[in-house]
Amino acid sequence: MRSALRKYLMVPKLIRLSRSAPKDRTVAWDRYWAGIAQTGAQSEVLWDSGSDHELLGYVAVLQRHLDPALPVVDVGCGHGSFTRALAPSFPRAIGVDVSSHAVERAREESAGIDNVTFLVRDMTQPDAGAGLAGGTDANVFIRGVLHVLEPAERRALVENLRQVVGTRGAVFLAETNFQGNAVEYVTHLGATREAIPAPLERAIRELPMPGHFGPAERSRALPPETWELLEDGPTTIEINPMTGDAAASLVPGYFAVLKPRNQSLQPPG
Repeated sequence: MRSALRKYLMVPKLIRLSRSAPKDRTVAWDRYWAGIAQTGAQSEVLWDSGSDHELLGYVAVLQRHLDPALPVVDVGCGHGSFTRALAPSFPRAIGVDVSSHAVERAREESAGIDNVTFLVRDMTQPDAGAGLAGGTDANVFIRGVLHVLEPAERRALVENLRQVVGTRGAVFLAETNFQGNAVEYVTHLGATREAIPAPLERAIRELPMPGHFGPAERSRALPPETWELLEDGPTTIEINPMTGDAAASLVPGYFAVLKPRNQSLQPPG
């Protein structure tokens, strides 16, 4: 029992670190990306495994539900690793992020890929989804965004997703769904009383505190009255391999595929 409780002795350090994170979400993410010198495995980016292994686990689900004739919009694209990986399967791949520095890096890392574009856009702002894919409906891919948003921001984002997908597109989401408290979460990721892996410490110090996102959160953010659930289930979110323990880079997650219910888009009878 005593050894199990020792991890809670890191709480004062976690509090000190998190106090320095900017309160404004946009400022926090832009400052974070401005300071990133390298991406990929063993880089400073906490959620970047440097591998396409996680995405390959989604391929069958994407093929079942996303129309390959439509563009795909990667919401919260960061440096664009998933946008680039999605590009061969769709006519266009559009990455959007609230951080201009993230988009700048995504463009640099995507040079030479003709059907990939990146835009700076806060998808929680009114009408941010309008015209995002031009004059067509689009699919949406969103990974690791909803769990860091407040409920009101989630609702605003979802309204914009409805604009993007229209009547033909679908939304695929994958989110972390770790059920323990903050101390248990950082311990799972490799933090100890003695040391915190550098990418994790940087995220604690510079970014909003994350939550988790599972079936209950999905049902509130995308209610069944207005969104049809096509498929969902557990998944594994793969992050930066920061320690020698492979399990520390695997986070319990949740995926879902949804489409708007068309009756809300039809004119009244």
